[in-house]
Amino acid sequence: MRIAAISDIHGNLPALDAVLADIARRGADVIVDLGDLLSGPLQPRETAERLMALELPTVAGNHERQVLTHAPARMGAADRHANERITPAQRAWLAALPATLRLGDDVLLVHGTPTSDLTGWLETVTPAGMRPATHAEALERAGNAAASLMLCGHTHVPRALRLGDGRLVVNPGSVGLQAYEDGDPYPHRMENGTPHARYAMVERAAGGWTVAHVAVPYDWDGAAALALRHGAPDWAHALRTGRMPG
Repeated sequence: MRIAAISDIHGNLPALDAVLADIARRGADVIVDLGDLLSGPLQPRETAERLMALELPTVAGNHERQVLTHAPARMGAADRHANERITPAQRAWLAALPATLRLGDDVLLVHGTPTSDLTGWLETVTPAGMRPATHAEALERAGNAAASLMLCGHTHVPRALRLGDGRLVVNPGSVGLQAYEDGDPYPHRMENGTPHARYAMVERAAGGWTVAHVAVPYDWDGAAALALRHGAPDWAHALRTGRMPG
């Protein structure tokens, strides 16, 4: 089985289209989507339209939950932009997405961890910032999930970790946003360092799962210009550079 894993599109339709084209060129048995689909100052309605037509195995991220359940006054700008633009049919589609999903008996899809859409699996946020998770932290977050391959998103950081019991955890990184700052649970920033759209190709081979992290060029200047037009200069900088300002 050859799985193309995508995550954290955040309404960046040109990045999504570039990734889908690259996947088509390489070939995959299935494309899976790990959530945070629409929120951001870009094209939430158009991105939802594209994804709904594809009918990919998809789990909901924290931003789907926030768009559906938070009052607009409580929403951040990214969620509010999506909330104001998506259609009732798109809202119903988001509401039907599961928190976790299985491909067969051996592959588990989540957004953050098997029990949380807000906890990063392979990264840990501390008062000093974000760092790679220790093996003990990742193992604890895995719990008793019965799968040889576990795919997650949320932190936007491409990473893979093989647990001591043989289970493999893979984060494909983010299709649509390569840098951000957040204050929860402590102030921290993520920077991938280039603006390329990220995804992962994971394939079952004779010796187990192989992982290839892929970085794809797309029109990030156009995406950054759109973010600026929608009043999000921090997003514009992140989209153009893969880094946060300052």
